[in-house]
Amino acid sequence: MAAFRAILGQSGCVEDQELIAPWLKDWRGLYEGHAPALLAPTSTQQVSDVVKVAADHGVALVPQGGNTSMVGGATPPADGSALILSLRRMNHIRSLDRAAGLAVCEAGVILQSLHDAALVHGLRFPLSLAAKGSATMGGLASTNAGGTQVLRFGTMRGLTLGVEAVLPDGSIHDGLAPLKKDTRGYDPNQLLIGAEGTLGVITAVAVRLVPARAERAVAWVGLDSPHRALRLLRHMERLSGDAIESFEIIPDGSLAMVLAHLPNARAPLAGQHRWHVLIEAAADENAHGLLEDWLTNAAEAELLDDAIIATSEAQAEALWLLRESVSSAERAHGPAMQHDISVPVDDMPRFMEDASLAIEAAFPGVSASGFGHLGDGNIHFHVRAPAGVDGPLWRASEGKAASRMVYDLVTAANGSISAEHGIGQMKRDELARLSSPARLSLLRAIKQAMDPKGLFNPGKLVPLAFESAAA
Repeated sequence: MAAFRAILGQSGCVEDQELIAPWLKDWRGLYEGHAPALLAPTSTQQVSDVVKVAADHGVALVPQGGNTSMVGGATPPADGSALILSLRRMNHIRSLDRAAGLAVCEAGVILQSLHDAALVHGLRFPLSLAAKGSATMGGLASTNAGGTQVLRFGTMRGLTLGVEAVLPDGSIHDGLAPLKKDTRGYDPNQLLIGAEGTLGVITAVAVRLVPARAERAVAWVGLDSPHRALRLLRHMERLSGDAIESFEIIPDGSLAMVLAHLPNARAPLAGQHRWHVLIEAAADENAHGLLEDWLTNAAEAELLDDAIIATSEAQAEALWLLRESVSSAERAHGPAMQHDISVPVDDMPRFMEDASLAIEAAFPGVSASGFGHLGDGNIHFHVRAPAGVDGPLWRASEGKAASRMVYDLVTAANGSISAEHGIGQMKRDELARLSSPARLSLLRAIKQAMDPKGLFNPGKLVPLAFESAAA
């Protein structure tokens, strides 16, 4: 600690457990760790110096940004064997180039702050998610975050043009230059994106910006099945080109929980609809009129039952609030096992229906359904506990068995058990169980080569040979 204080000063070395306490639990409240101290550097050089000291003393570090991980990926071990390395004080936008459509952000820049800064220059960063007010750019890159606009713009992997990071030996990788062509072998930047802080501490990213939308239009659609929803998406894509930026599917049961959870919330459509779709389109002009034409055409093709288009920004935001509140509403409703999964887009409707029926048949009393990003094949598949059960006990027994079945079904459908939330500690054992031997061997070899002492975010993503499966 004396060596860390010499680098960071007293203010950068927090040992007061009351101040550290909020950063010891994950966002879902499922994991709680312990850390003797929280280290808070303000520069890349300080991160490098801290990592060198930690390596010399064999001290493990858990990189942390906004602490919004959904899989316990930023929670320290319970035994207090690691320190938290907080990047939140590294929160400067180093540059924002309007002509180049490029921003260089330090790891601790909050996503909403980048949105606001880009808008001043007539630009936007085309990635958004419910935690935009606390998620940080370093964390988004480290988890290869997705969000609601992947349909058009892709995940963080596609939006990140450069990476600066500190490696486990304290050396600094400067890969911020946004090169369009670079064939110098393996790409360190892509290796670090999605590595969850297990291979390096991302300290800054260069990201792509696009012109701010001249106009956007948001619609809410009612229909009777996810198969019909996918046909609607394909139809809208043919009519609109790349104007459709978001296409979110929500079952009626999830909407009902949101309406019960949110004060003064109202159902967007009259009547009952088994499924709902939230659509956002962007255009240089007349986005509302274009979306209305496309929906009218779709209605004539009998691809929807009812629809409304928001007539103001306030109404558009109200529709988005319904979608973004699904997770919190379901969490308030009761215990559940949440799964962030993907399968090929054209197979998703069948998976949503068949997997729900299979889980409910295998575990009587539970209810299962999926919602989310139908357009990119990523849904959040939740298995909700029967009423009146003991939450922690159910999660540890029947809930765990249900999750195992969900992941088996996903794997059988050639899908991924983690589409955008990462592996963290929640899915580490399942990744090891379900990955091919070749994939697992490759992951372990990369980790072993870059972090042979296992000091970077221990117990997450993939275990080294000397770590126990239960770590």
